[in-house]
Amino acid sequence: MIEERTVRGKGGDDGALQAVYIVSFIVMERLNSNLYLQNCYIMKENERLRKKAQLLNQENQALLSELKHKLSKANSKGNNSANAFPDLNLSSASNPNPSNSSNP
Repeated sequence: MIEERTVRGKGGDDGALQAVYIVSFIVMERLNSNLYLQNCYIMKENERLRKKAQLLNQENQALLSELKHKLSKANSKGNNSANAFPDLNLSSASNPNPSNSSNP
């Protein structure tokens, strides 16, 4: 919506000044609309990335918990050379392809 205001000049060319003001106003409105749309897109992308980061954090916490569990189990069995390096491969209960688990 274009708001019309009267711009009074000293030279008596009020029509030209008013036209310049209206053109400037239209240009600023278009720029404002474009910036608004860009802002909406950025906020939507930010929310998508926040959700992805949250899922990755949950996956990371689950893997860390599994690692701690396996290490504590290995340490409780003794410190002989066979148990010094426990097998930390994914168990059958875990997702065999973790790279696909974070895809939306």
